[in-house]
Amino acid sequence: MGRGDGSGRIVSPPGADDTGAGILHVDMDAFYAAAEVLHDPSLAGRPLIVGAPEGRGVVSSASYEARRFGVRSAMPVGQALRLCPSAVVVPPHFDRYVALSRQVMEIFRDVTPLVEPLSIDEAFLDVRGARRLWGSPGAIARMLREKVRAETGLTCSVGAAATKHVAKMASTISKPDGLLIVPEADTASFLAARPVRALWGVGPKAAEALEARGLRTVADVLEAPTAVLERALGPAMADRVWHLSRGIDPREVTTDRVEKSVGHEETFGDDIDDPRVLRSELRRLADRVAARLRSHGWDAGVVAVKIRLADFTTLSRSQTLPEPTSVGQRIGETAIGLFESVPRELPVRLIGVRGEKLRPSGGGALALWDDDEDWRRVEDALDGAAAKFGKGAVTRATLLGPGRGGGGAPSHPRLDDPRSS
Repeated sequence: MGRGDGSGRIVSPPGADDTGAGILHVDMDAFYAAAEVLHDPSLAGRPLIVGAPEGRGVVSSASYEARRFGVRSAMPVGQALRLCPSAVVVPPHFDRYVALSRQVMEIFRDVTPLVEPLSIDEAFLDVRGARRLWGSPGAIARMLREKVRAETGLTCSVGAAATKHVAKMASTISKPDGLLIVPEADTASFLAARPVRALWGVGPKAAEALEARGLRTVADVLEAPTAVLERALGPAMADRVWHLSRGIDPREVTTDRVEKSVGHEETFGDDIDDPRVLRSELRRLADRVAARLRSHGWDAGVVAVKIRLADFTTLSRSQTLPEPTSVGQRIGETAIGLFESVPRELPVRLIGVRGEKLRPSGGGALALWDDDEDWRRVEDALDGAAAKFGKGAVTRATLLGPGRGGGGAPSHPRLDDPRSS
């Protein structure tokens, strides 16, 4: 299959059979990097890394020229530069990426209302009902790629298949700037030749567990007894792999997908072992999470923290709240409690706070009294000040002071908050 650097890509020839391939997965190619090239054409054709150019930030995106040196997303920028010393590093501009994402999604919705964004740079489209207006799935996929290029200057890769799972696999194999169509009748043969790592949802650990038992391709999985899969993966994951390897995926393209979480994290310039500093940082991140929840009308039912130690060991903890909330004080207190429950023998490199199990604000039963009423009033005032004077105009006194090397914004902010794209 195609690899992350674009080598080994497979694309369909003109006029390829597209019978039954009415689900498209459209994925923008090296989206952040491509957006930077669009802004500065002198970067075209050069190894490009999008990330914090100094300190210990991580790679948000890399051009295909950089990927061929082994550079990958989420890799420390320092390591990426050792692999590719000639790379140009530019800081991320997320407002630019969000604006382009909205433009791309509108192009998709001009073709079909059945668009399910997966992230800022990819979406599923159900084009089965658009055939009379726009033509066959293959014709629609080619039209979409041309429209995206003509209207934004960006390229995308498209997979067309009978199911979401196979369409996503096909788009990955066709990258960059490709189209791969898997007609419904060819689904089984297409899957059988793929490595188990290509199955959408099979992560590195699951793949290693299968490979350790000699199950390296989907064809191997098809021949394996169910008991072998269950011993390797556990019953639930084994059942999922059993179905996906046979092309069974009943999931429909949904336009009202509810986001699962909203979070912020910070990579520090220097490892930190002072618990007071770390608690203060958790407060700051919790306030940012809460502000984003309120701005989109959501409450979080679960608070989670992520802690990465100096040796890159990553730990996480989560807690269900008695009542869903968007109050930063409540989220911060919970995050600090979770943080203090984690044994730490090394300084901390990265810390993050996330609100999960989101639901619309005010969706629960009204309580007789509100323990957070005072904090709600304070945070409403903060929201008003931010709207009038800008973010950071008013903040907690405990957060004032010199920077700690991580900067005021997270090194790799997540863009998965509701309606962000």
